[in-house]
Amino acid sequence: MGTSLPLPKYHQIYLVLREQLQEGRFDQDGVPGEHALAGQFDVARITIRKAMEMLVADGLVSRRPGLGTWPLRGASNPNAVPAASSQQKAHLTGLLENIVNMGLRTTVQVLDSTLVFAPPAVAEALRIAPGTPVHKSLRVRSTEAGPLSHITTYVPQAVADFTRDDLEREPLLMLLEAAGVEFGGATQTISARLADAQVARHLDVSVGSALLAVTRVVRDVNDRPVQLLQGLYRPDRYQYQLQLSRVGSIDAKVWVSEELSAQFH
Repeated sequence: MGTSLPLPKYHQIYLVLREQLQEGRFDQDGVPGEHALAGQFDVARITIRKAMEMLVADGLVSRRPGLGTWPLRGASNPNAVPAASSQQKAHLTGLLENIVNMGLRTTVQVLDSTLVFAPPAVAEALRIAPGTPVHKSLRVRSTEAGPLSHITTYVPQAVADFTRDDLEREPLLMLLEAAGVEFGGATQTISARLADAQVARHLDVSVGSALLAVTRVVRDVNDRPVQLLQGLYRPDRYQYQLQLSRVGSIDAKVWVSEELSAQFH
């Protein structure tokens, strides 16, 4: 474990596992056992046990002898992607142009690209039935300075079919456009996440390091979701810049966004 956070190791592990539970990572296969987690985080099983006890106390998981550890759904464990009303909406032109520009100015390593059945959280975000076939892709983007982002994307098979080789050649949004998708809008949230062991290895950071987390749903002109993206970015190599202007009368001025851009190095 890294020492980037002034927290006990079991608490760092608790935070990482809590975030993975909230994104639906363990919905299908359950939470790995103590032995597997101890190996993943390179700690003693007693440390894992303390972290699991915190998850149980928070009502996030249920531990049953012989059946393993499974996520609990409910108010304390919101696996679904936040509704659009609680998300920050960006202007489509600036956002997508910047995304494509990033794809053309960085190198990509495709870690995995497979056809899977959409888990509930992904299905809800894409407004499809759980179990619908979707393309799940894992990629790491890098600049000359090193790894920049760890990206997980989901695209319904009915929207576009593509191969791993296609992803290595072109940005995904360009592949969707080539498949006939006419982009109409995008909604995204920006928050913070802690790097787990897998992501930390690919981004060359310590486990528990703070990362920028971006969840983005791209829609077509008919308001149909065509892509769900879950991205983790190194904050020392990537930043968002939002330009604002004031509108309204003197006594009711508000700030509104004009465009969204991103800088990376």
